[in-house]
Amino acid sequence: MNKLRCLLVDDEPFALEILADDISKIPYLELVKSCRSAFEAARVLELLRIDLVFLDIQMPGLSGLQFLTQLKDPPMVIFITAFEQFAVTAFELNAVDYILKPVRFKRLLAASQKALTLHQLRLGPPASQHDQQYLLVKSEYNSVRIPYNDVLYIEGMKDYVKIFCASRSQPILSRINVKNIHALLPEELFCRVHQSFIVSVGRVNTFQKKKLWIQQKEIPIGGRFVDQAKRYFEIKLS
Repeated sequence: MNKLRCLLVDDEPFALEILADDISKIPYLELVKSCRSAFEAARVLELLRIDLVFLDIQMPGLSGLQFLTQLKDPPMVIFITAFEQFAVTAFELNAVDYILKPVRFKRLLAASQKALTLHQLRLGPPASQHDQQYLLVKSEYNSVRIPYNDVLYIEGMKDYVKIFCASRSQPILSRINVKNIHALLPEELFCRVHQSFIVSVGRVNTFQKKKLWIQQKEIPIGGRFVDQAKRYFEIKLS
């Protein structure tokens, strides 16, 4: 999945730092640049492709609202401001959302999800629906197509993996290693949590720092995967 390329615009350095950290926790966002003024942001938009702007309103020289009205072909915009009174104007300018400071992560996540949905609608359906819905693997000399939403978790064994599915009593065995099969999976749906395990994010019942559960299966979380797992599952299970 292609990430939304994002631009942050706020004249407060601390606000930029906090927002940048929050954006790094959302798998489908990519922060391209942080700007201290609308003038700087305008230069970035001339040079780089930006899908989504997180935009403050009250800034010296040129406000966020003035900046947006001057753009001929603006990207999607989520306003982030300490002032309630500009919300109507913001939505009249087709803002995706309007967030009040201090920004709560859940609120930022919800607004970002709206932007992602709008972006996908604008792009239209992918050229191949199977690329988005299925994992295709070789098993016992046959090609097996496994719907993403059927996968529970994947366990690696050197050069092989076992793919455990909700619809099957026995796992599918395929000659591919964990690293390579992970590269085939959409990152918004699957998370590698251990040297030997990849899990379907939506199938996780609960998690702790060092382990999680899918149905009755306890799966360890490896030390170098702890931070990544925490980002995924605090979003999904909060």
